[in-house]
Amino acid sequence: MIVVIIAGGSGTRLWPLSTPDYPKHLLKINGDTKSLMQQTYDRAAKLADKVYVVTEAGHVDHVKTQLSNLPDDAFIVEPARRGTSSCILAALAHIAKDNDSDEPIVFLSADHYVRDIAGFKHSFKIAAKISQESKRIVLVGVEPDYPATGFGYIQKGELFDEATYTFEVHSFKEKPDHDTAQGYLKSGQYLWNSGYFVGSINTFKSAMQDYNSGLLSNYNRLCEATEAEYKDVYLSFENISIDYALIEKVKNLLVVPSSFDWLDLGSFSDLHKAIGSDQKGNSINGLVEPEAVNNSYIENQDEKPMVVIGLDNVVIINSKNGILVARKDMSQKIGEVSKRLKAKGE
Repeated sequence: MIVVIIAGGSGTRLWPLSTPDYPKHLLKINGDTKSLMQQTYDRAAKLADKVYVVTEAGHVDHVKTQLSNLPDDAFIVEPARRGTSSCILAALAHIAKDNDSDEPIVFLSADHYVRDIAGFKHSFKIAAKISQESKRIVLVGVEPDYPATGFGYIQKGELFDEATYTFEVHSFKEKPDHDTAQGYLKSGQYLWNSGYFVGSINTFKSAMQDYNSGLLSNYNRLCEATEAEYKDVYLSFENISIDYALIEKVKNLLVVPSSFDWLDLGSFSDLHKAIGSDQKGNSINGLVEPEAVNNSYIENQDEKPMVVIGLDNVVIINSKNGILVARKDMSQKIGEVSKRLKAKGE
């Protein structure tokens, strides 16, 4: 088994803790001594001896510093961001040079938060085994525990393998409204689409041939490109996610329901859940003096004290990158606003 960690991201959704120059996978949370990416690598190393990391040129120095034990050949560098479809092609082309084209490859995001390492390892070993035997792309979906409106969903189809509890994929659903998400949760037929998937080089080439031959052409161009040609070839690719370019087009996908906890950390609400709270539902870090504050995430990275009085359900961040004050239940809007800030500064 081979693992590829996708260490990309625009650094907008957890602004001002993360920025385009220092996205969230590089952050340490919950008092951890390791960043989210380092924790992802530790999980990956328990799955496979060969671990590769895809990152863009602007982040590569940070990534190499945090994963200094990896050899240079383990880093696959994007000249610039071109969506996860291009990341995957770059990884497949790089791995094809020195590896068996039928070996299962697990693709992981660098910025997810997982505590149950044993369950994580179990789920991906099943997915890799099923993928290798069936010669199909296998997803790992997450069992939902609340009606999330910020995630896409996978609808399970017929049971494919009773022993491993693997299902055919019936369909994909976009981010739903609350009532629809509540229906998905009650039905028991839906999983959160975590973006995890497994397949060999040959499995992906076969899927691209059948469902997006343009991707296969781009893959071949990368394989054939000289070092001098590589950048121009890569930058010619469409900026599109692998979900839209390929995964959601494939008709014979399989999915393994996860047996581990999972948080995407796509908002400060998610970050608050991961970090935990005191008896008043607060997570407070730094020089902060709260009074009558509840259900809030507050972080002060300045030496000047911060006083917060009489607030509920808020996120307050004071960092060198900026100051954020928001209702916690609206924290998914932060990504949009931080992009506007970046555009004004350019």
